[in-house]
Amino acid sequence: MQIENHTVSRQTERFQQLQNRLRDFWQNVDTFDQDDCDILVIPSFSIDQRVGQKIQGFLHYEERLLFSLIRLRNPNTRLIYVTAQPLAPMIIDYYLQLLPGIPFSHARDRLLLLTTYDNSFKPLTQKILERPRLVERIRRALRPEKSCMVCFNSTWFEYELSLQLGIPLLASSPELSHWGSKSGSREIFAECEIPHPDGSLEVRTIDALVKEAVDLWERHPQLKRMVVKLNEGFSGEGNAILDLRSLMEVAPGKCDRVERINVLQKHLKNLSFQAKEETWESFSSRIPELGAIVEAFIEGEEKRSPSVQGYINPNGQVEILSTHDQILGGPDGQVYLGCSFPADNSYRLRLQEIGLKIGQSLASRGAMERYSVDFIAVRHPESALEWSLEAIEINLRKGGTTHPFMTLRLLTNGNYDYATGLFYSQQDKEKYYIASDNLQKSQYQGLLPNDLMDIIAKYRLHFDSSTKTGTVFHLMGALSEFGKLGLTCIGNSSSEAEALYQKVEQVLDTETESMLESDELDFSSSLPISWT
Repeated sequence: MQIENHTVSRQTERFQQLQNRLRDFWQNVDTFDQDDCDILVIPSFSIDQRVGQKIQGFLHYEERLLFSLIRLRNPNTRLIYVTAQPLAPMIIDYYLQLLPGIPFSHARDRLLLLTTYDNSFKPLTQKILERPRLVERIRRALRPEKSCMVCFNSTWFEYELSLQLGIPLLASSPELSHWGSKSGSREIFAECEIPHPDGSLEVRTIDALVKEAVDLWERHPQLKRMVVKLNEGFSGEGNAILDLRSLMEVAPGKCDRVERINVLQKHLKNLSFQAKEETWESFSSRIPELGAIVEAFIEGEEKRSPSVQGYINPNGQVEILSTHDQILGGPDGQVYLGCSFPADNSYRLRLQEIGLKIGQSLASRGAMERYSVDFIAVRHPESALEWSLEAIEINLRKGGTTHPFMTLRLLTNGNYDYATGLFYSQQDKEKYYIASDNLQKSQYQGLLPNDLMDIIAKYRLHFDSSTKTGTVFHLMGALSEFGKLGLTCIGNSSSEAEALYQKVEQVLDTETESMLESDELDFSSSLPISWT
């Protein structure tokens, strides 16, 4: 045991030493655009893979970090991008063509693409670690003193890969992952005195969950619904709604506590799950492993789901990056579908203030890199503030709003103005966007990345580097099998961004409907293909 503890202590010390390299040369969030460095991108969604499997096209979500290729606009930057399955060459070509003023071949020579050729649902970083020769190849390709690793979220897999490669991980240590969980978020909200729904901290058994739900109901007899959340859920897929309106016969004041507990425990099988095809058997089996919380569902006639994004640099300085209004879907509006930038003017400056306070709390614990905070906003027309804000959770990682904002920032070379909460291009034009990971229709299935490129060219759906407006696509690898596509539509106004999004959808509908309406192909008289 002493030997084990000594080994762990040495690893912790070594990991901290590597991260200290970042503090030695860090300037700001764009330091990698200004220095001669190697960036290793590991777009691993190191989450509970049973949650991941509920998301259609989940393996292709590795493509969300392909905005990192835009960093090759710096002629001194080298980049290694590792994926579980090979990326279509057309997808890589698409991103490299976005680079203004950089010859395609010059950027391509500084990009190394590697793959594990493993389509299992293990986290990508785990797949890499299971392939020592691949780890060695990555190590040989890097200049250790000028390298760092970036990832989607930081776990012990990324920690181990950082140690094996001898390069710093630009992310929080996995020792801090609790503060990005549902329960840890609630602790920080309470510490910072930020309004948030009443509820519980983490529990690991069904009995404890039921007890916390009953306690919550007894504190708020008027409650109509509660939310049960896996402590480490992703994009709302680990959420479920407990509807109390059908259980009024055991509401507080109408029966004793024992009966209320018994009825509630039986009713858990009737939860409204946000993930498709989720069941109580599957959901409950993960509670001992991942933990769960229960909290009050916020009701309201007019509700929104804004968020704020921040950045903690290696020196502990906190910067607000952006605010968004999130687009949610699923049975009860709990699942992330997309976002619009910036958040509504009525509350975006308040979001910034709260986000800064939470960022400072995270920084005091040693957190690093991106974080975001999700809220529920409820409109109260009679109130002076008009919108009330309640914090829901902290994401101590990159998220669904990271890639659209970084795409905007890297393509326009613009700046976020904290005083207004707006983003301005170098030409001092306000920039807005609508982004989604979920433009998905069954009729889009069968479209290849090359087909999408043909459609983009035909209808001029590309991003225009002269006006800094247009559409940037991602998740193109999910299009053929799942009919699913991601896009960021950038305009000089929110209405222009929305019009761009609608145009893309209309074009794709038109192109695919025409294929569906065409006569069925008759192969009865087809001759063998001749290559002569």
